[in-house]
Amino acid sequence: MSERYARQIPLLGDKSTALLSDKLVMVCGLGGVGGYIVEALARAGVGKLLLIDNDCFDESNLNRQLFATSQNIGCRKTDEAKKRVISVNHDVVCYTEDIFLNKENIPILIKKYKPDYIADAIDNISAKVSLAFNGEKMGIPVISSMGTGNKLDPMAFECTDIFKTSVCPLAKVMRKLLKDEGVKKLKVVYSKEQPKVKEKTVSSVSFVPSVAGMIIAGEIIKDLCGIN
Repeated sequence: MSERYARQIPLLGDKSTALLSDKLVMVCGLGGVGGYIVEALARAGVGKLLLIDNDCFDESNLNRQLFATSQNIGCRKTDEAKKRVISVNHDVVCYTEDIFLNKENIPILIKKYKPDYIADAIDNISAKVSLAFNGEKMGIPVISSMGTGNKLDPMAFECTDIFKTSVCPLAKVMRKLLKDEGVKKLKVVYSKEQPKVKEKTVSSVSFVPSVAGMIIAGEIIKDLCGIN
């Protein structure tokens, strides 16, 4: 174990391995953003991961989703994500939930698993708001991905509080809904880049949502190690 984490200990601290191995992170959504969150957390040695998604891989996922391969089209994202995690780090304990998150089941899941951190990489706005609301209510830190579709500049991402965001249409909607729910803060990763296309079907490339996922994972790891 010491050799596995030897390269990151000088950066994260001597106690980082023990700190991370004792934590459970709830990752909501295993697509273009969420897959990279999971990958980075597993490689860093987060001890337990709760992987949540109700979807299966299809061919359109191959251009950007880490866990999608030509061989697993039609397979459940949770199953494939768990296989990947175990292949990368067999010390990680993986829990999976094949469900569509909503305001009814989110508090139930949080109370059941008692995560130390919640990563929101889903598209459903009401569920995103519910994750933020319940996280704040239960004292669990949440970090949420804003829109990564129709973007081409991976360097335009920023990590800040939702109420300091601008440009991003999703963040604008979220700000209002969070205010209505009385949520006072939410750490987010968002882009100030104006959308490159405006079509009903959201466009996406490999090098944009992946960067958002890695930024989110980095924030989680640093927070859990007491660096931020």
